[in-house]
Amino acid sequence: MDETEFKTTHAQFNARPCAFGKALLTRCCGCARSQKVLLAERETMTCLSPAAHERCTAALATLREKALFALRLTHLAEQLPHGKEIKVECGGMIGLQAALSGTTGPVPDIHGLLDLALERFGTLADLPYSEIVKGVVNYKARPHRGKGPDT
Repeated sequence: MDETEFKTTHAQFNARPCAFGKALLTRCCGCARSQKVLLAERETMTCLSPAAHERCTAALATLREKALFALRLTHLAEQLPHGKEIKVECGGMIGLQAALSGTTGPVPDIHGLLDLALERFGTLADLPYSEIVKGVVNYKARPHRGKGPDT
């Protein structure tokens, strides 16, 4: 299956792809509203809740916008490069968790974290992005593994 065919099949099969799917697949975050889907020997994530999907999609879009400067970008592209997207998703949620509770490390439940954030701050626009973006800046993805003993 070529990449174009995979993307077409994926879009038909997974009507609500998880907005934070990369964060979930790298295991820096978890979510009570997500489910792993296997398609063409690949793992993807789907959202089980239409309301949660809508909220997470809006939260991620806002987070991308607020993190532009930290990512050294001048404008949002249709899709961020993989490494920058991981920084936004993982670093953003870890930064939000740190801003709310002072704890760092993997986020056990994105849905619950957003519930808590909206309860405390009211709207996505009112979240403490100056603190959250620090998480984006400081997030370090795991190092690349070499392909053999000489690398």
